[in-house]
Amino acid sequence: MADTQQRPGADGSSAPMGPADIAGLLAGRIGQRRVPAAGSPQPATPPPVSPAAPAAVASAAADGGVGAVPSLAGLPGALPVEWEVIEHLQSVVSTRLSAEDPDKLLEEADRRALARRLVRNAVADWATAYAQGNTPLTTEQEAAVGTAVFDSMYRGGRLQSLLDQDGVEDVMVDGLRAHVEYHDRPRQTIEKVADSHEELITWVNRMARLSGHGERALTQATPMVGFRMPDGSRVTASLLTTRPSVVIRRHRIRQHGIAELVQWGSINPMLERFLTACVHAKMNILVVGDMGAGKTSLLRALGREIPPSERLVTLESDRELYLDEPGPKPGPVTFAFEARQSNGETRGGGAAGEVTISDMFATALRFNATRVIVGEVRSTEIVPMLQAMSAGGSGSMCTLHVRRPHGIISRLVQLCTEAGMQTEAAHHLIASSIDLVVYLTYLDETAVGGQKHRFVSHVYEVHDVVGEGGRPVTTELFAPQGGEIRAVYKNMPSFIDELELTGLMRREWLTDNPYGAWMGPLATVGRR
Repeated sequence: MADTQQRPGADGSSAPMGPADIAGLLAGRIGQRRVPAAGSPQPATPPPVSPAAPAAVASAAADGGVGAVPSLAGLPGALPVEWEVIEHLQSVVSTRLSAEDPDKLLEEADRRALARRLVRNAVADWATAYAQGNTPLTTEQEAAVGTAVFDSMYRGGRLQSLLDQDGVEDVMVDGLRAHVEYHDRPRQTIEKVADSHEELITWVNRMARLSGHGERALTQATPMVGFRMPDGSRVTASLLTTRPSVVIRRHRIRQHGIAELVQWGSINPMLERFLTACVHAKMNILVVGDMGAGKTSLLRALGREIPPSERLVTLESDRELYLDEPGPKPGPVTFAFEARQSNGETRGGGAAGEVTISDMFATALRFNATRVIVGEVRSTEIVPMLQAMSAGGSGSMCTLHVRRPHGIISRLVQLCTEAGMQTEAAHHLIASSIDLVVYLTYLDETAVGGQKHRFVSHVYEVHDVVGEGGRPVTTELFAPQGGEIRAVYKNMPSFIDELELTGLMRREWLTDNPYGAWMGPLATVGRR
C-alpha cells in the first residue's frame, strides 16, 4: 500500500502531502497562550507560534519517557495548531450553523454542505488574523485545520486521523494512549490521543449523539456503552477498566459481495458457488469463528446473495450488516432492526428503555419475512433464532463466536441451556434448525512480518437426527487435509440435489481437483 497520505480539504477535496509539507506541519505549533472562548469577538486573534521540540520525543518524555512511542501530534499529517484551536473554531462554526438553520430544516446532506462552507470561511478568517503576527499557514495547512474542524463536528474528531489510515481494523484507546491494529502490518502505539480522561469520555458521548444513540451515554450510572459511529465503525467504551477505555472496530468493507471474498482469499471459487447455492436453496446457515475472523463480512456477503424477490429482517445489537443499503446488485426488501440500550435506570425489575434482540424477534416475525438474519448470537436470543429456523424460516442465517471447530455444538447447547432449555431439548432444536455451519479461521502473522489471514477452514452439515450421546449428527463437507490448512472438499452433502436445482452448483465440481480450487498455496510466513 502507498505510504503517501492524502488529507481531505475542508471542501471535501484531497490534496497529496509530500515530505516538505509534512516537515512544515511539524516545524511549529501553537504556544502556551489559549485561544479566546467561543463567546469572544470573531475572528479570534491567534496566539504566536513557539518553536517545537521533536514531537514524538517530547510527548513521549512527558508521558512516561517511552521514546519509541510517537504522539498523535508527531505523526505525518499532524495539525499545525493545538487542538484547542480546533475546538474554538468548531464552536464558531456551530454558532453560525445554528444561526443559518436554527430549526434544522435542511436535509442532512445540505446541512453538512453548509457546514463545510462555514468551516472554510471560519478557518480563512482565523488564518488571516493569525498571519498578522505569525508565519502564515500554507494552503495545505489551512486545509488540514478545516478538515479537523469538520471531523470534530461530523466524524471521529481527534481520532479521525487514525481511522483514516490505510489498513486500520481496530483502534484501542486505553486512557490517553491508543493501540492501532492493521490487517497487513504490526500494531502501532500512539501517545496522547486526548488531553484528559474527561475529554475522552466527552468524545464517546458526542459520537453516540452523532450516531443517533443519544440514550447511550458513558457515565457512572451506565459505565459500559456500545454504538456505531456515523461512518459505521463500531464503538465499545467502558469506565470499568483501570482507565477509561474505547475500542473502535473499523469497517473497511461495507459494500462488498461474495466475489470480493474470493479475491481476498477468504473462500475459493468452489466455495463461492457452493455457498451461493446454499443461500438460494434456503439452507439455514450458521457462520462461526474466533473474534476478528471475518464472520460478519462473510454473513454480509451471503446476505447479498438473497434473491430480490424475498423479504428479509436483520436483527443486530449494533448495525454492521447494512443489508438495507444499496449493494452491488439488487437485494430483497430489508427491514434492519437494531437493539437499544438502557438509559441506566431500572423499572419493574428490568432496565428501563432497553430493547434486546430477543425482544425484537416477535415483532420482526410479524413483518412476514421469508428469512431472518441475526448479526451475532451472544445470549438467550439463540432460542428464538433456532425456533425461527426450525418453524419455517428457511434460509435464515446468524453468526456465533466459537474458538475451535470442534466446540460448535457445545457452544450452541451452552447458550440454549443458559436460556432455560434442557440439554436434550437443545440437541433436538439444533438438529432440526441448522443445515450448514461454516467455520472461519483467523491466522495473524503481522508480528513475524506477514499479514492477517481469514479463510474458511471447515464446513459442516448438521443432520436432522441425533446420534450417540443424544448429540446432533454432523458431517464434514470441507476440511483441511493433505497439507492444505484451508477448506478442501471431503464429503458430498445430503442436500446436493437441492443445490443442483438452483442451477448454481453441480456435484462433479466438488470432486474434480478440489485442492486446485484454492489456486495456489496460502502465503504464510510460517506454520504454527
